[in-house]
Amino acid sequence: MVGLSRRGMLGGWGVLGAATAHAASPLGGQPLGGVPQAGAAPSAALVAGWAQFRQDFLRPEGRVVDTGNQNVSHSEGQGWALFCAERAGDRAGFELIWAWTRRWLTRPQDRLAAWRYIPDRGDAVPDRNNATDGDLFIGAALLLAGRRWPEAGFTEAGAAIARDILRLLLRQVAGSTLLLPALHGFEAADSVTVNPSYYAFPILGVLARAVPDPAWLALAGDGLRLLRRARFGRWGLPPDWLTVARADGALSLPARWPPRFSYDAVRVPLYLCWAGLADEPGALAAARFWSDPAHRQWPAWVDLTTNRIGPYAAAPGLRGLGGYVMEQLGERPPARQNPPFARDDYYSSVLKLLTLAALPEKA
Repeated sequence: MVGLSRRGMLGGWGVLGAATAHAASPLGGQPLGGVPQAGAAPSAALVAGWAQFRQDFLRPEGRVVDTGNQNVSHSEGQGWALFCAERAGDRAGFELIWAWTRRWLTRPQDRLAAWRYIPDRGDAVPDRNNATDGDLFIGAALLLAGRRWPEAGFTEAGAAIARDILRLLLRQVAGSTLLLPALHGFEAADSVTVNPSYYAFPILGVLARAVPDPAWLALAGDGLRLLRRARFGRWGLPPDWLTVARADGALSLPARWPPRFSYDAVRVPLYLCWAGLADEPGALAAARFWSDPAHRQWPAWVDLTTNRIGPYAAAPGLRGLGGYVMEQLGERPPARQNPPFARDDYYSSVLKLLTLAALPEKA
């Protein structure tokens, strides 16, 4: 289904102008697509999935709980929940989540969000550093909410976040525009470390539509080029974390994290397929990995230096994401005997929701 990879390529990016798109896009003049549309009618599956997620992981005060990580909350979790609440048309849930996020994760110096909230301690937000994937989804969710309901305050807040992402989180390295994972902690004298799964191309399109700037297309185009080079191990997979040398743009796996295609990097093929780019190497490689007949169960991760497969099976949310990616390529997901899961945890449920959000929207 390679033809699918060019579906909707103009959506959300045309505001920046064809000349800019041609200069910045690696797609021969066609901007990236798959951008969520304002006011799109939610699918029954997404509404039901969001209702279950809200019941399982959203506290009454608006805090999304990471049940797999000591019940902390993250800006990414708040952002994903805001995005899914808006896509499901749940204004009450959206306002609840946004009120908590604004109260607890606000940074006084800018419009980015502090990355983590730790319950049951005096200083619940000891580290005010941000997490860029959270900022991307919070900003996009606010902009979409401001169009759906409408509410000028949502639009203004989302646009302010978009402007601060452009102002604070983009870096020029070896002739390319990179997206910092956070404002602090990822820049060294000779290199910059990035998270490939933060390149959520459809979400960038929402921000670009509201705050037009050629930097968005530079970021998207250079990000796509980066993903084409960021391939490691037997299957040529994208890593969870990636270091880019300042001198020549050479890529390596940082020692700070396990060298894996794992819980972060699985979002790379999701976002590529969502953007209509199912024939990109990052999606093709993931499909080959997941369909490898040598796997007796759906692998949760693989070490990209040794090719060692994780000893336990992937959770249902990751299997569903992988099935979606393979279907975009016209492939049938493998039938495997996977151990039963008593209940999806927070992240598995998030992956299910994001996969539902990636399906074609109804006007």
